[in-house]
Amino acid sequence: MSDQREIELGDRLGAVRQRVEQACVAAGRSPDDVELLPVTKFFPAQDVVRLTRHGCTRFGESREPEAGRKAGEVRSILGDGADIRFDMIGRLQRNKAKTVARWADRVHSVDSLRLAEALSGAAAAALEDGGRTAPLQVMLQVSLDGDPGRGGVVVADLNALADRLLELPGLELAGLMAIAPLDSESARWLAAVGETHARFVEAYPQAAQLSAGMSGDLEEAIKYGSTCVRVGTAIMGSRPILSP
Repeated sequence: MSDQREIELGDRLGAVRQRVEQACVAAGRSPDDVELLPVTKFFPAQDVVRLTRHGCTRFGESREPEAGRKAGEVRSILGDGADIRFDMIGRLQRNKAKTVARWADRVHSVDSLRLAEALSGAAAAALEDGGRTAPLQVMLQVSLDGDPGRGGVVVADLNALADRLLELPGLELAGLMAIAPLDSESARWLAAVGETHARFVEAYPQAAQLSAGMSGDLEEAIKYGSTCVRVGTAIMGSRPILSP
């Protein structure tokens, strides 16, 4: 029997799924081409379990070690056989690479060779000892405005980093990720990242994924080619109050 929170999440999820479908229709794209990634950071493992009962199988997290603990808790509740995957979508410090490589299926936010090398070493070790069964999928985070505080690689440096990443064991280049700067020109930024991704795929055909768009701008992101929209608030509601 569903509890009230599960009903609430289901209603919110349904509304966002409808937005995604409508945006795909407006853009002349198939809804099957766009992945809706619920962002569950700050929310408990039980909310992730509730969302699985509405058909969700992949979730976005951005805080380690919270994410690693949550992934372990969810898998203990659902059983090792459950097809549940977690993505690291936030900025990642190199000293967290070892643990992230144990629970993450994809990392969206690779923005330096040093981070890529740290993830490579951790993923290769996990593959060798059975901690993972497949290479770690990685996306390169694009810096749209050159602000170092927001992370990302400037467009001119993307190909050089991609070339080096392809040489690293334990990793597979999956695509690009972008976060539109916090201003009123989201459409302009998302159009730019769509063009950047189109050129990037010409050079790296395996990098077909584009992770862009969140609760407030997912329609524009889909219009400009996003294949993965990362949605937190519109599905999960307001961030819970955390204990100090």
